[in-house]
Amino acid sequence: LQMLERQVVGGEQAENKDLTGKRECRKKHADERRMKLVAPLQQSDEDSSDWVLLKVYNSIQEEVRAKSKLLEKMQKKLQAAETEIKDLQAEFELEKINYPITIRRLERDLLLSQQLLEQAQALVHRDCSYSNLEKIKHQSVWDEEASCWNTPQPIIQKTHLP
Repeated sequence: LQMLERQVVGGEQAENKDLTGKRECRKKHADERRMKLVAPLQQSDEDSSDWVLLKVYNSIQEEVRAKSKLLEKMQKKLQAAETEIKDLQAEFELEKINYPITIRRLERDLLLSQQLLEQAQALVHRDCSYSNLEKIKHQSVWDEEASCWNTPQPIIQKTHLP
């Protein structure tokens, strides 16, 4: 009976040491490969849902606890993201309200600057390069790095009559 049992349980070649050694070697190789695949996932982010899916649990309660912890962490992350979205929306609404006020203030400042330029232009001598404001506007270049306009230097050209 024992002889028949060994043959049924282990197959015909249950006593073959070469085959058992090969099976053990394959099993060891498979375990090493699984550990190599799982180790980076475990090291990178233990909170990751991928790690929960790859992990082997001893009981259903252990699996439920692990997945419940993961669910709680994800809910906290979700709540944090939702509060951040609400904060950004509130900030956007404030900016949206302030835009018309800023535009009106800038328009008033622009009108003042234009009026001052018109009055000052009459005081500039005709032999100065700044007597023609349209020409100066075309020659001016915007500097991105300094965030300012580069205007040409004023030149006074004295005309000498013979």
